[in-house]
Amino acid sequence: MNDSAAETKGNWWQRLTGGLKRTSSALGSAITDLVAKRKFDAETIAGIKDALIRADLGVGTAERIAAALGAGRYEAGISAEEIKTVVAAEIEKALAPVAQPLAIDPLIKPFVILVAGVNGSGKTTTIGKLAAKFKADGRSVMLAAGDTFRAAAIEQLKIWSDRTGSAFIARAAGADAAGLAFDAVRAAKEQDVDVLLIDTAGRLQNRTELMEELEKVVRVIKKVDPSAPHAVLLVLDATVGQNALSQVELFRKAVGVTGLVMTKLDGTARGGILVALAAKFGVPVHFIGVGESIDDLAPFSAGDFARAVAGID
Repeated sequence: MNDSAAETKGNWWQRLTGGLKRTSSALGSAITDLVAKRKFDAETIAGIKDALIRADLGVGTAERIAAALGAGRYEAGISAEEIKTVVAAEIEKALAPVAQPLAIDPLIKPFVILVAGVNGSGKTTTIGKLAAKFKADGRSVMLAAGDTFRAAAIEQLKIWSDRTGSAFIARAAGADAAGLAFDAVRAAKEQDVDVLLIDTAGRLQNRTELMEELEKVVRVIKKVDPSAPHAVLLVLDATVGQNALSQVELFRKAVGVTGLVMTKLDGTARGGILVALAAKFGVPVHFIGVGESIDDLAPFSAGDFARAVAGID
C-alpha cells in the first residue's frame, strides 16, 4: 500500500471509529462494568448478552457471542479487551457474507441504479456522494430527480449534479415520477451515459399507495430497458434502530432491494443494527456513511466495522 492509500485508509478508520464511538462506548462501558464488578460467570455472560442486544446487534448474534464466551472456559477471569476481541470476531463472521462491493457492469449502458428509502434517510446526499465516486472512477453519470414531491429535493440533487459534473434531468415539482424515470432512462441511453442514478420520493414503508407508486416506477423503467433497474439501493438511517428491519422487509417486497447503504452511523449508539439486518436478510451492504462530507461514504468492510463497534483500536 503506498503512502497516499495508507493515509486515505487511516483517515477513513479515524472517521469510522469516531462515527461509531457512541456504539462502542456504550458497549465498552457495559462490558468493563460487568467484568470489574464480579467474577466471570454465567451472570456476567448474561449481562454482556443484554448489552449486545441493547446495541441492536440482534438476539441471534448476541447469543452466539455469549456462547463463544461461555465456551472459552475463562475460569481465571477474562479482561474487557479479551471480550471485545471475541465480540469483534463474531460480528465480523456475521457481516462477512454481506460485505459486497457495488459492481457496475461496464457492458450495460446506462447501468441504472434506483435509490429508495424513507424521508430523512440521507437518500439524496448519498446519491451525490455515489455520483462523485463514479466520476472519480472515470464514469459518466446522470442524476434523475425522481423525488418530484419536494422542490427542495430537486434543488438539492441539481446542486450535487453541478458539484460532481454529472448530467441532470428533472421535471417541475409535482410531475409524475414514473414519467420522469422513463424519460431519464431514455435520455441516458441517447447520451451514452455509464451510470444513471434515479432518486425517488422518501416514502414511509407503511403507506401502501406510495409503495405502489415505487413499484410503478420500476415497471415503467422496464418499458425502456427490460433488464433495468440493474441495482436497487435502499438507504437506511442507522439512528432508527430496529425500525430498519421493517423498512428492509417492505422495500424488498415492493421493489426487490439488491443492496443497502447505511448512513448516520455517527449519530447513534445503535450501530449494531447492521449486524441484525445481515443475520435476518442477508442483503449485500455496499456502503456505510459516518458523516456529512463527500468522503464520509465508503465501501463496507466487515472487519473494520466489527473492530470499530467492539471498540478495538
